[in-house]
Amino acid sequence: MKQQGILAVVSGFSGAGKGTLMKALLEKYDNYALSISATTRKPREGEVHGREYFFMTVDEFEDLIAKDQLIEHARYVSNYYGTPRSYVEEKMAEGKDVILEIEIQGALKVKEKFPETLLIFVVPPSAEELKKRLWFTVLALIVFRVGTFVPLPGIDPTVVAELFAQNSDGLLGMFNMFAGGALERMTIFALNIMPYISASIILQLGQSVIPSLAQLKKEGEAGHRKMQHYTKMLTVLITIVQGYGIAYGLMSLSNADGSSAVIIAPYTFVFSTIVSLVGGTMFIVWLGEQITARGVGNGSSLIITVGIIANIPPAIAQTLELGRIGSMSPLVILSLFIMSIALVFIILKVEMAQRRILVQYPKRQVGLRVSSAESSHLPLKVNPTGVIPPIFASALLLLPVTVANIWSNNGPEWVQTLSRYLGHGQPVYLVLYASLIIFFAFFYTAVVVNPEETAENLKKHGGFIAGIRPGKNTAEYLDYVVTRLTVLGSIYLAALCILPEILIAKLSVPFVLGGTTLLIVVQVTLDFITQVQSHLIAYQYEGLLKKASLVSKKKR
Repeated sequence: MKQQGILAVVSGFSGAGKGTLMKALLEKYDNYALSISATTRKPREGEVHGREYFFMTVDEFEDLIAKDQLIEHARYVSNYYGTPRSYVEEKMAEGKDVILEIEIQGALKVKEKFPETLLIFVVPPSAEELKKRLWFTVLALIVFRVGTFVPLPGIDPTVVAELFAQNSDGLLGMFNMFAGGALERMTIFALNIMPYISASIILQLGQSVIPSLAQLKKEGEAGHRKMQHYTKMLTVLITIVQGYGIAYGLMSLSNADGSSAVIIAPYTFVFSTIVSLVGGTMFIVWLGEQITARGVGNGSSLIITVGIIANIPPAIAQTLELGRIGSMSPLVILSLFIMSIALVFIILKVEMAQRRILVQYPKRQVGLRVSSAESSHLPLKVNPTGVIPPIFASALLLLPVTVANIWSNNGPEWVQTLSRYLGHGQPVYLVLYASLIIFFAFFYTAVVVNPEETAENLKKHGGFIAGIRPGKNTAEYLDYVVTRLTVLGSIYLAALCILPEILIAKLSVPFVLGGTTLLIVVQVTLDFITQVQSHLIAYQYEGLLKKASLVSKKKR
């Protein structure tokens, strides 16, 4: 007979870290179950019935209240929230320890009904903790920047820099930009985090066609951990292939004076290059994970952004130098900077733009009480995928082309032809890049937005779109709207990334001023600021906790 589980109630102010704590607990142990609350509020974008909440009508919820089928319940901003007794008791009977995350008043009510309940209050971190997180993020990024200056063993940096300057157009220039200049210096971080991104793309695409990978999506945290493991294994494999190609390409290169880029024995150089690049890439992956867990912001995105920002001052200086020597008119330079500012403004506007679909809820009657009709909005972003399509498109193109650019001088004829076609402003490069951006925009929109699921949730809770029948018709209408928005969003992304590339190719200005880089920097900066603000909101409650503690002591 299984031992009866216990009920643990976790409370705390918003932003205190309750979610992070429970996620870590569920990842490490398999004898815990997270309680799912019931609510009468409308589901938000991406929420699923039975996963985030049990979404109910007011009638259904009040029926549970009347039958005493809720452990606790409360009303907040005209919506009910509560914990179904049946779900909790079922999990406890299975021997699971149930974790319930509710507000403080609700926790006290649960304690009254279940005296053996374990109450846990999560105190928000102090302002000192935010400083520690920010300092950790800064130091981790400094470590990354230092690594971009550590050259591969057995190369002549002067010869490598000279050869790179001759082949820095197109995708190779973009790759070097993402790597913070590490590729042109041929350092241990030359591949940056791009192999990891490429591996993620391959496996996520594989989930659509391989049943065993698709099944992992349904296994929750356990499936997520397996996918992370497979991604890292594939990252190592991709890095080995790219590392071998880079090593072989470098051995075949020499400058105009006949000096070779490699100054040690060939086999030793190949082995050391592969080991160094694999170690460097996996270290960056680990560093990104540490920033995400112990710092502020998304680690991988911050690493890419820092690499881009590091190239901005040299790019500006190079542009001004072109104006000084007369290669570019001051009017053109001024126009470029105005264009960059305009692009930032456009990015901010589009990324915050939404199509809000009006959802109506009819009047309800419970006994003698009649609730008025309600309405809300279903927000659909114009670009729900953010910066993912350009980054993934770049990573997928860079995978086979990195070596081709290195071999462009001394390699086979087809390699040299490929390198020429993938230069700035070349039709093949522009078409491939735009096509991949549009593909990933549609692919990730399909992952993020599920019209059938949204329509089903609306139907369950009595919501409807004016003039549209609930169920299948609503799903078709939402799919129509989402498809149109995706078309607009993909065109916006493609134009944002391609049009500046054409201007850059025609004017021969630094690559860092392109739309892709500005999109990444703006997006990641906004995300970083949002996370810092969420931490600051939590710290505002420190004074309230101290006051509450003083009041409690006085009562004693």
